[in-house]
Amino acid sequence: MDIVLTIIGFIFILIGILGSFLPVIPGAPLSWLGLLLLYLTKAVEDNWWVLGITLAVAIGVVVVDYLIPIAGTKRFGGSKSGMIGTTVGLIISFIFPIFGLFGIIIWPFIGAFVGEIINKADNKTALKAAFGSFLGFITGTFLKFVVAIVFAGIFIRTFWRYKALIFSFE
Repeated sequence: MDIVLTIIGFIFILIGILGSFLPVIPGAPLSWLGLLLLYLTKAVEDNWWVLGITLAVAIGVVVVDYLIPIAGTKRFGGSKSGMIGTTVGLIISFIFPIFGLFGIIIWPFIGAFVGEIINKADNKTALKAAFGSFLGFITGTFLKFVVAIVFAGIFIRTFWRYKALIFSFE
């Protein structure tokens, strides 16, 4: 059973890394589930501190990933209307995944742009705010990727330390 849990855990780690780039897949939480499965094996010592800290990081990354595009819009001169537009765009990207994987990029961009236009901003200001939303998305993606790689490193290090026990047939 330990071998099965380890293999499934590793698959979750790989899907988590992919999820850092694919918005429809929650990368950090899936990577954390991979860690959890590894720590549920009888061969690996329970380390609830590692699991607790990595769970907090995974939840934090999910929350921050939604906030960064909004902050990017504000940083690049967007108004409250632009930030609201970015938020609406993020919500639309999950409700109506019309553009597929690129919807998470396109909808917040469009939302920020439309929000600024509604706020009577000129096209240049609206585009600048929308670009801030895009940079926020890129920053969030990078953050998710780093966390997924760190979780993969913890998984590999822990597995490597206990591999003889996991693959023993006692």
